[in-house]
Amino acid sequence: MTTTVHGLDEIKALAGKDLGRSAWLEVTQERVNTFADATDDHQWIHVDPVRAKDGPFGGTIAHGYLTLSLVIPFFTELLDIQGVSMSINYGLEKVRFPSPVKVGSKIRLAASVVSVEDVPGGVQMLLDFTVEIEGSAKPACVARVIYRHYA
Repeated sequence: MTTTVHGLDEIKALAGKDLGRSAWLEVTQERVNTFADATDDHQWIHVDPVRAKDGPFGGTIAHGYLTLSLVIPFFTELLDIQGVSMSINYGLEKVRFPSPVKVGSKIRLAASVVSVEDVPGGVQMLLDFTVEIEGSAKPACVARVIYRHYA
């Protein structure tokens, strides 16, 4: 379910709010290969299913940075911000990849707003993101992210 807010005051009211979970997305070999091509990271654990079958994960896995990049479309499922002139990804305070995402797995994002503070011309949101793997108690990625929104 998407939360929609209008303007900086409604963004501020999100402090401490759990934004819920996105829909599940299957991580396909095609997506992993496309990411490998875009980043020139063709390590065999990502792109060689035959070799990876005998590797440490029993098959190919998604790049950690692919998993992290998927938080962008997931997050847009959870939060729709309107009534601002610009929103930017300001950075990350902490990112960890506790568990690999095996190709064929489904992942989703759980997000909560830690805090919202005033900055010149707008607000800064601090959020906790957890990328969950269907059927796994251990997440694929945990990150504390910073977004800025300007009036």
